[in-house]
Amino acid sequence: MRITQRVKKILDFYESDNPGTKTNLARILMEGKLGGSGKLVILPVDQGFEHGPARSFAPNPAGYDPHYHFQFAVDAGCNAFAAPLGLLEAGADSYAGAIPLILKVNSSNSLAVTKDQAVTGGVDDALRLGCAAIGFTIYPGSEYAFDQMEELRELAAEAKAAGLAVVVWSYPRGPNLDKPAETALDICAYAAHMAALLGAHIIKVKPPTDVISLPAAKKSYEGIDRSTMAARVKHVVQSCFAGRRIVIFSGGETTTDAKLYETIRGLRDGGAFGSIIGRNTFQRPKEEALAMMAKIIAIYQGKD
Repeated sequence: MRITQRVKKILDFYESDNPGTKTNLARILMEGKLGGSGKLVILPVDQGFEHGPARSFAPNPAGYDPHYHFQFAVDAGCNAFAAPLGLLEAGADSYAGAIPLILKVNSSNSLAVTKDQAVTGGVDDALRLGCAAIGFTIYPGSEYAFDQMEELRELAAEAKAAGLAVVVWSYPRGPNLDKPAETALDICAYAAHMAALLGAHIIKVKPPTDVISLPAAKKSYEGIDRSTMAARVKHVVQSCFAGRRIVIFSGGETTTDAKLYETIRGLRDGGAFGSIIGRNTFQRPKEEALAMMAKIIAIYQGKD
């Protein structure tokens, strides 16, 4: 695997990591159609846990088959494929070496009444399945946030010792945060910064809005441009050690194609390292979904 200068520069940001972890980060960064560019597009399929099978896969019934998602990620030219334990186990042998895998090691579900996630996989599972990284969700603002952070601390230390990378989904939610606050610029930047402080190699957050939610933060944001998506994303990336950590953004709720592409362009122009796109693609017929992924990748390549 030949490493580009751009990827080498990104790896140099991670000054404490061992060669195994840097190799796995390089595997992700060098894979797919964006390989070597320093940009990422990752396919996540954890929505079965989060929303249930019918809400996730009935719009495109081929998605009930785990092999469909492995093959889609490969055909789309993604950098990596992220999923919970059982889904990866159902295709890890058939697709061994085909694409870097990220084992999502904690999960929630829509039947639960708490803002928490259960640990559903471990580092041993990730190593057994040939994964490049583990993924973990924290809910800053939740009553259970400190427990989640302590769980992440233990799993991240174990993963790094074993040479795996750590991806953190940082989604603010809790009793003091209403829906607009969950994607407010100040809250989003705060959540991303927390993930960086917790030792994440790759940080996933939602695209931020121009809302400032915390009263204590309003004065600090008087001189920060939040007029465009690009400006807001630039601030979130800056909040992760001045861009020395990889920050990627979710595709958000199902939306129109035009709005999604507009968001992706804003992410690109703001210096985002990439996107993690799930339901907006895999709920469509495969050819249509592949065309969408191709356009997203073209945007990050600066071709659109």
